[in-house]
Order: sequence, then C-alpha cells, then structure tokens
Amino acid sequence: MAIFEFKLPDLGEGVMEGELVKWHVKAGDSVKEDQVLAEVMTDKATVTVPSPKAGRVVKTHGNEGDMAKVHQLLVTLEVEGDVPAQAGGHGESAAAAAPVAAAPAASGNGSGAPASASKVLATPVTRRMAREHGLDLAAIAGTGPQGRVTKADVVAALEGGEKNVVAAAPAAQQARPAAPPVSSGASDERVPLRGLRKKIAEKMVRSKFTAPHFAFVEEVDATDLVALRARLNAQLAAAGDSTKLNYLPFIIKATVAALKKFPHLNANFDEASQELVVRGEYNIGMAAATPDGLTVAVVKNADRLTLGELARETARLGAAARDRKLKMEELTGGTFTISSLGQSGGLFATPIINHPEVGILGVHRLKKRPAVVGDQVVVRDMMNLSLSCDHRVIDGSVAADFTYEIIKYLEKPDLLFLAMA
Repeated sequence: MAIFEFKLPDLGEGVMEGELVKWHVKAGDSVKEDQVLAEVMTDKATVTVPSPKAGRVVKTHGNEGDMAKVHQLLVTLEVEGDVPAQAGGHGESAAAAAPVAAAPAASGNGSGAPASASKVLATPVTRRMAREHGLDLAAIAGTGPQGRVTKADVVAALEGGEKNVVAAAPAAQQARPAAPPVSSGASDERVPLRGLRKKIAEKMVRSKFTAPHFAFVEEVDATDLVALRARLNAQLAAAGDSTKLNYLPFIIKATVAALKKFPHLNANFDEASQELVVRGEYNIGMAAATPDGLTVAVVKNADRLTLGELARETARLGAAARDRKLKMEELTGGTFTISSLGQSGGLFATPIINHPEVGILGVHRLKKRPAVVGDQVVVRDMMNLSLSCDHRVIDGSVAADFTYEIIKYLEKPDLLFLAMA
C-alpha cells in the first residue's frame, strides 16, 4: 500500500481557486477510480472533482465553505502498489502540503503575492494579474463593490503607479466600512451564504454597483403568437415529432433579429480597457431556476438554430441546470440574456444585468386581458417585456427602439420566418 496525495486540478482557464461546496467522501471511505470526491464552485460553474485512483480515503483537506486553491492538497488516499514521486503532480509529502485555508469573502491569494494582500477583496483573475506584475493589492484603491479591487484598478496601477491610484480614487469608491453584525434570537436560524447562492450574491452586487441600470417596459399583444404556436405544435404532433414549442424559442428568435439591428446590445463591456466589445456571435443566455438558485445557461449560435432546434436545446439546458450537469462551456460566452419565469413572471420586473453583458430582457406572465383594438375593447393575449440596460453604453432611446423591434416580431410572428430566411 502507498500514500497518494491528490491536489485540486485545474478548473478552467484563469481559475485559480474554488469554494468547496460539498464533500462526497469522508475519511475511511473506499473510492473507485473516477468516483466523485467533491463539488467545487468557481466564478463560472460548479464542477465535480473525480478521484484519479481507487483506494481508501485517509484524510480530506478542507471544510465545506472553504476556498481551495488549484494545486493545493485536497485528498490523501491509500492506494495499492507504488506511487511515483510525482504521480499526477501530487508527489509532495502531506507534511509539506498546505491545508486548504478557510476563506471569508476576502479570501487569500496565492503564495507569490505579498502577505498584505491576503485580506483584499479581489477575484482570482485580478489576484493573478497583480501577482504576475509584482503589485501589492493592499496598496491599490478598489473601485468595485465593497472596495473590491478590479482588473481595471490593477491596469490603472500599472499605467500610473499604485500611489496615483490610491490618491485619485474618489471617496465614494473607497472600501466601505464593515456592516454591523445582525443580532439573532434563540428561535432564529442562520443560513450561511455558500455555493451557487454565494456566487449569485457576489455577481449581483458587482453588476448593480458597476453598471448604472435603467429599465424600459412595454406590453405585447401576443394573440397571433399564441395562435401560431398552437398551429405549429399541432403540425409537429401530426408528423410524429415529440418536440413541444413553448414561447421561449420565439422570443429568442425575435431578440436575435433585434440584436442584429441594434448590435451594441449584443456586447460585453470590458471594465479594464473601458471598451464595448460588440460580439460577432449571438449566444443567448437563458436564466434557469435550480434548487440552488438562478443559473444562466447559454444557447450558443442561437441565430443558426431553427425554432425546433431552439426548443430542444433550451429544454436540454434547462434539464441540465436543474440536475447540476451543465458544462463549463454551457455557462460562459453569453452576449445577451433573457430572464423568463413563465406564468410566475408577474406584471413586470427589472432584472439585473448579467455582467459584463450590457442588457437583459425580462419576459413576464402571458394572460388574457382587455385591450383596445381600433375603437373596441376586446380580449387579447397580453404580456409585458422589461429591458434593463447599462446606461454607460446604451441610451434610453436605443433601449426603447430595441424593445419595439422585439415586439414587432412577437406581434407579427410570421415575420420571424422571413428573418430566418
């Protein structure tokens, strides 16, 4: 028997650490090769970490909720046979390997960074960037939420010197004072913010305090869309096709058509360079509710898919999100996001932008209600759309015109087939 020390493997490009969301094994357990050892949440996705070998778990390193750095000791295994000194890159002794450190919101960075930077709020990418250039994060004034140091702050430090950045930062952008603790009673329950819910919280704060949001709301007469969907589903059923069209494929198609006319909404905003990156692909994010919280899965190249293909792809991604089986590439690369709660969508809401995108479309409850057609009050199938935009790069008039372009295709859905031609 031999001791095999398994370190956390690479989790994706630019990802230097992840939160230990859940252990699937404990000391004393026997494991098979490729059996899941733990779930780790990164800035981009939750990934499962499989065992590289069969054996017995001697020790797990770190608790649920801790931050684990890439290439840090994760699990000590007892395995059959001899283990090469550098097998899998995990040959160091257990005594020499650092245990996973507990991680509050301001988690420490890698060992190559100055010690004073360990309590600074910053993403792993920002920490790596500072480390590669020999910068002390503690000497850089953070302009992000709660004083978080952003990539743009590091770039400014490189261009003008750290002292200039500290001196030039407005008072409103300095680190906010720590919030006072909230007291609790004997009958209260405290629920730690962990895993996906913690990442959602961090991303929402970053988006809301980075991009100045504004919203535009308008109603849609979807009566013709309701009728078209019913006809197409009947035709699919008659042809023996099990595909069921809901309204999302139509909304995606209408949105893509509008994005082609207003390309600045199909974009990401680069905070570091202060540039709008107008994307050449149409990768539409769809917000999907999961037991752990809201996840945005990305429909890649939505402009190239038919309504039927969109129906199948959105159904597949929704199921994968609920089952926690989304792949990294299915969670990244989005250019614009659609948030729809279906019949739970309410009258209207103002969704928060999926940063670094610059717009998000909220789709709300479709129901029959009275509407004026000509001089008559009639019953129509109506719903509301709400568009939230980043006011730094999108003006109100552009947002309104973009929304009305989507509405045009939803109120006269036959035009979608011309747009797809």
